[in-house]
Amino acid sequence: MSGKTLLMVGAGLSGAVIGRHLAELGHRVTVIDARAHVGGNCHTERDGDTGVMVHIYGPHIFHTDDAEVWAYVNRFARFIAYKNRVKTTVGGKVYSLPINLHTINQFFGTAMRPDEARAFIEAQADTTIDDPQTFEDQALRFVGPDLYEAFFKGYTWKQWGCSPNKLPASILKRLPVRFNYDDNYFAHRFQGMPENGYTAMIAAILDHPGITVELGRKVSRAEAAAWDHVFYSGPLDGWFDYDIGRLGYRTLDFERFTYAGDYQGTAVMNYGEVGVPYTRITEHKHFSPWESHEGSVLYREFSRACGPDDIPYYPIRLVDEREMLGDYVEKARAERGVSFVGRLGTYRYLDMDVTIREALDAARAWAAAEAKGDEPPVFFVAPV
Repeated sequence: MSGKTLLMVGAGLSGAVIGRHLAELGHRVTVIDARAHVGGNCHTERDGDTGVMVHIYGPHIFHTDDAEVWAYVNRFARFIAYKNRVKTTVGGKVYSLPINLHTINQFFGTAMRPDEARAFIEAQADTTIDDPQTFEDQALRFVGPDLYEAFFKGYTWKQWGCSPNKLPASILKRLPVRFNYDDNYFAHRFQGMPENGYTAMIAAILDHPGITVELGRKVSRAEAAAWDHVFYSGPLDGWFDYDIGRLGYRTLDFERFTYAGDYQGTAVMNYGEVGVPYTRITEHKHFSPWESHEGSVLYREFSRACGPDDIPYYPIRLVDEREMLGDYVEKARAERGVSFVGRLGTYRYLDMDVTIREALDAARAWAAAEAKGDEPPVFFVAPV
């Protein structure tokens, strides 16, 4: 097979995984990223003063039920078991999330058994809501007004910048309550953290003789035409120079501070009340509990609308954005020699394991199409 010249725009998980797979098939891969580091928003680095491994763009905990994806990341990094236990401060008291039997009993001042708590919450729930259409409907239907007001309403308003009755029910996908004392935030089979951080793992994925990495520079759409095929993991609207408009995102501001000791005793402390301007405080040494550090590095997180010069985190996907997205998708489908991948390229919020799964599937699908002489897909996963 004669190798193709392939460009990965973005050195995050999508570009690294697709690039590695296709380099191993004999293609010549160039990975370009505007930032000075690989890893995208998963980037981690050690703090020079404390030695703490810091998640620069906010914490990332790896969790999945996908055995192939779990084997893939363990090929490039040693993962150490880690369970994410999130706490929240509301009304001057600390509770466990997700809502579980301990949360319920503590909040209501009770000592209910699981079956009693289940019946109690069902009595609290608004059963007149048959088909929840909004986030607020979904929460009221499953947990009732008291738990909704305490644990969902304020946090959601701060995170998304609008009332929960304006957000789709799909944001709150699953029943947000457990009737046992399990406070593990995730329920997946495989959960862990890379021992030396995500940047080291992604650098290892990119460490292949068929891959060239260029950091700290942008690549234009015109320049990208020099490659046989482009895998673009940047913003979908950015590929077209935002000629229809900008798709809506939320971004995060981080207020860094340090502490000579243990500040909050847990990795993540949420703040659900609207009167507290930040959504949470993260204490990063607790993301590596196998390490010991006297000092601590923490961040207060503030969510706001994403501007042109900000890092996009969460696609909003309200009515206006969905309509604009449809227009951009039509423009993209007319493109040749480019595939749109990843969170930004498909305007979808993706966990890390889903990003890797889709990247592996995309690389295999592209290779199969190329081998048959077919036109590769523009989107391997539909963004709408």
